[in-house]
Amino acid sequence: MLTLDEGKMAVSLAREALTTYIDRHERIASVDLPGVFQERRGVFVTLHECGELRGCIGYPQPVMPLGKAIIDSAIQAGTGDPRFPKVGADELDRLIVEVTILTEPQPFLVEKRRLPDEVRIGKHGLIVSRGIFSGLLLPQVATEWGFDSMDFLAQTCLKAGLPPDAWLDKETDVMFFEAQIFSEDGPRGVVNEKLLSECQG
Repeated sequence: MLTLDEGKMAVSLAREALTTYIDRHERIASVDLPGVFQERRGVFVTLHECGELRGCIGYPQPVMPLGKAIIDSAIQAGTGDPRFPKVGADELDRLIVEVTILTEPQPFLVEKRRLPDEVRIGKHGLIVSRGIFSGLLLPQVATEWGFDSMDFLAQTCLKAGLPPDAWLDKETDVMFFEAQIFSEDGPRGVVNEKLLSECQG
């Protein structure tokens, strides 16, 4: 778990990385950061503009130190998300930057038909994969869209390019993770930890 101060550093690092890359096409270095930023963690950086999603890219698995993962994710969220055009310099002051720190994904250890009873809305994020297809939805997606557990499973399958009931197939892997979310309260605003209300089903 990160402290609030570390969460503020994470968001500041993401914004600095994106701003520097957009303005000067340079990557900042993840130096002089507290120890937690040297640990391997999964992370996503999400950008919002005027209440709308503007980009979201990250690493589901802890494949690199957190500081480097934040820098890479921030740059990619602004310039490499295929759903959106690249962020322009004139947009930087309109963006809200959010950083989501992930626990390592774990499989559900129950029969597939019981998955809806195990998914906790507001606590779990989901990863669905089968063969070359894979999709991930962060915990905040379920709460922001009012999904119940069945909706959440179905939408994660669709994100993976699979049928909405693919989570029932034995060939489909379904994993969960938990997350800490740190976000600006407005463009370049105060950073707070975003707490999601947890419910089952």
